[in-house]
Amino acid sequence: MIIGLPKEVKDDEYRVAMMPGGVWQIVESGHEVLVESGAGQGSGFEDDEYQRAGARLVPTPQEAWDVDLVIKVKEPQPVEYDFMRPDLVLFTYLHLAAEKELAHELLKRGVTAIAYETVECPDGSLPLLVPMSEVAGRMAVQVGAQLLEKTRGGRGKLLGGVPGVRPADVSILGAGVVGTNAAQIALGMGAHVILLDVDADRIRYLDQVLHGRLTTLRANPVNIAEAVRKADLFIGAVLVRGGRAPRLVTASMVKAMKPGSVIVDVAVDQGGCVETTCSSTHSDPINVVDGVLHYGVSNMPGAVPRTSTYALSNATLPYLMQLLEEGIPSAFRKDPALAKGVNVYQGKVTYEAVAEALDLEYTPLESML
Repeated sequence: MIIGLPKEVKDDEYRVAMMPGGVWQIVESGHEVLVESGAGQGSGFEDDEYQRAGARLVPTPQEAWDVDLVIKVKEPQPVEYDFMRPDLVLFTYLHLAAEKELAHELLKRGVTAIAYETVECPDGSLPLLVPMSEVAGRMAVQVGAQLLEKTRGGRGKLLGGVPGVRPADVSILGAGVVGTNAAQIALGMGAHVILLDVDADRIRYLDQVLHGRLTTLRANPVNIAEAVRKADLFIGAVLVRGGRAPRLVTASMVKAMKPGSVIVDVAVDQGGCVETTCSSTHSDPINVVDGVLHYGVSNMPGAVPRTSTYALSNATLPYLMQLLEEGIPSAFRKDPALAKGVNVYQGKVTYEAVAEALDLEYTPLESML
């Protein structure tokens, strides 16, 4: 196969889909890799590193897309739509439930689109979503702590307080990978943390293993409203596999927050779990609603591309090698986890949550293989 590694074009996206070490492994297995010149620079990987790994550099995105399989980090942007065609396989984060236009473009152009975020192991884990969720969860606390500073428009509170002074209150909705990592960092910085989830077993477990000023609560409308009201920093960490995030935090809840409080809605790439959240960018990250700072950057890990690229490449490479060695659609037949990653195939939506979110017809992948 010929694999293309284009440069990311989303605003302030500095990650690259594969590090040179991964490219070397692909080339050693007998495949060709075309890397768009400059694709790795944002993550600190120079062109000559890819050349030494055996890749062929190409000067234009068109050439990086004119291949059998394209690997990316973020969903295709409108300027890339014309590169897509029926015989192309795309392997990237898609979040189609919140990307109606992109979903229709993929269907119209007949692309086979595999979403990192819906590759699912038999135990229910999401191995290609986990590394970026870990990064985003940890970043959410860093970002929130900075925005709480008065010079950034916040309440002027130090997250951990000091002896004799109350720490900040951090409320986290969702105790999955994002929420757990956010809680670890917030507790480590000395904040008081309220962690909410609908899974009683999960919050019972985290209550046992996390140490510090932690309160765990079942996520219901009453508890959510109270946790939002109290929060100096609220982190939205809700996940619906492949689907749109539910708007669990209403505008009236946000209005009850103290002026200068901060919301970091990590679920924004799936539409956001806070009603007042707007998608934003690294270059213009903040929206203020009712005096509350909202951070809704949909590619948070792009701000730490060196860490993120290593973490993402380590996770995606084994699945990419399966696709290359088994071929398509044989790889989908042999690996149920990889098959669950297929969101669009031969002009059909093959992931049920995406079809439901976009009101499109769902076609089970197995019926097409």
